[in-house]
Amino acid sequence: MNSIAEVAHAADALTSWISGVSTEIKNLASEVAALLDRNLAGKSKVSRAALTGLDELSQKFLKKNPFAVGAGTFFAAASVEEGGHAFEWWFRKESGDLGRLDFDMTPGSARYYDYEKLPYFSTAAATGEQTVWGPYIDYSGFEEYILTFMAPFSVHGHFTGVAGCDIRLTDLEPIIMPNLLLIPGDAALINASNRVVLGNSGMYLVGERIKSGSPDEHRITLDIPHFGLSLIYTDSRHTF
Repeated sequence: MNSIAEVAHAADALTSWISGVSTEIKNLASEVAALLDRNLAGKSKVSRAALTGLDELSQKFLKKNPFAVGAGTFFAAASVEEGGHAFEWWFRKESGDLGRLDFDMTPGSARYYDYEKLPYFSTAAATGEQTVWGPYIDYSGFEEYILTFMAPFSVHGHFTGVAGCDIRLTDLEPIIMPNLLLIPGDAALINASNRVVLGNSGMYLVGERIKSGSPDEHRITLDIPHFGLSLIYTDSRHTF
């Protein structure tokens, strides 16, 4: 391949794989909505009883998709019955077993997890579209860089919450790095905020914000609706 073909091949491969993740979280959100529609039986608020079977959906997702380290559902506070459970999140332990992850939901505490204000929730709630947030260090769970993919869902025509998954960069790297390494120049996957998700050299560091304007830098927007992901690359690779 020449360099142009290698870049195009890498962009297509990244688009295909991430689109697959998009499909998986969309399917999870649809399954969650269908389960709640059945369990609520006409009630307007999500009760603990309405969550019956929700844990099985999260576990099934993790068993099917080994790239994900966590999966589940977060509910809009307004849709939850008083005293109800605001989330159902499962994660993959180092042993490979699955466990339920708990968050500190006490307002004012040092580790209060105010998820409704986080981009993966607030953006999905505002736009009604899928979102990807990160890379960010997940201090409430894995203490390392992750990406969070979420899809909104509605019950009885009203926004009810989001469902999706977490992917650690350490798990993402062996999946997408081979495609980035095909590019002879420096290259990186970039998020909608112009921050590096993963790069093939020391030129692009995880989480670094990229400033546009370099004549040696090119960009391809990945054809994945609503995620705002791009592939950037240079004509040559720098050594460090």
